[in-house]
Amino acid sequence: MQSKSSALLPRRRFLQTVGTATGFTVLPLAYASRVFAEENSVISGPKVPDIAATKLDEQVYCVISPWGFPSVENQGMMSNVTFVTTQKGVVVIDSGASRQIGEMVLRQIRKVTPSPIAAVINTHYHGDHWLGNHAFVNENPDVPIYAHEKTLLAIKTGQGQFWTHLMERSTHNATLGTVVTPPNKIVAHGDVLDFGDTQIKVHFYGTAHTPSDISLELVGRKIVHVGDVAMDNRIAFMDDGSFRGTFKNYDALEAAVPGALWIPAHGNPGKQVLAHNRELFEGIYQSAEKAVQEMSGQEGAKALALDDSRVKKYAPVTKGFDENIGKYSALAYLEAESASF
Repeated sequence: MQSKSSALLPRRRFLQTVGTATGFTVLPLAYASRVFAEENSVISGPKVPDIAATKLDEQVYCVISPWGFPSVENQGMMSNVTFVTTQKGVVVIDSGASRQIGEMVLRQIRKVTPSPIAAVINTHYHGDHWLGNHAFVNENPDVPIYAHEKTLLAIKTGQGQFWTHLMERSTHNATLGTVVTPPNKIVAHGDVLDFGDTQIKVHFYGTAHTPSDISLELVGRKIVHVGDVAMDNRIAFMDDGSFRGTFKNYDALEAAVPGALWIPAHGNPGKQVLAHNRELFEGIYQSAEKAVQEMSGQEGAKALALDDSRVKKYAPVTKGFDENIGKYSALAYLEAESASF
């Protein structure tokens, strides 16, 4: 088992690397000419060990990832992959961080059903949520891959190549052989995808974790996949997100589907996922607002957050808290300062 001090090093390097990737124009569009025929000439990384799917209801399953940033040990397996069995086939929500992870999920799907892959949906443009698209296109070359238009734009203007290279570096090439496979269908707020016995409704309420987060409601089932809008005992990257926008998303989702089971892309599904995230984030953001009023700066925002009863409540159980609280209190301060003008 890794010691705490040695485990922090790759986490910090990962945070530093991701910190340079905010916005939509990190790298030039260079991957467009890549074709699937290249796959045969690329050395591929190893298989990812199986993680059995957890059954959430009669049709909904989630391959729940352990906590961690991409590493040699986890081969990039850092976010959940959810799938829904329907009359028209299997719908995959967030496909994982590599072709190999997608293939591992396919093995779990085949333990449940022989039905074809009917669709893939990507909740936003961070690579751990869509690089696995490659595996599902290999399985079904005509599979529709749905995402918000801002997700497609981000992948086409740098995030695709950035995340491919990041995963290869972070895992010592365990993800090699993964080809950037962008979404090919655009969805917007209010759209309903019909899969016979299952309808999936798209919710988009503006910037939360990123500018392109969509949440996906299984209509009539009180189940909503929220991507990275909320996490279970995790602290989400907010570099290109918004605390105020996150609260707006929570308000809208809770009003639209009260009492839902919320499926996050990191951590365990549960009915309290949004409420717990809200409490932690309000503690951080309202401390930042107070620091702005007191003109105590970003250090004041951090000190106030650490002294906030809500933050104290969740700090011991929130993975990544110690490494991230300084950064997130600073981001909250900047947002609160901007909102005060």
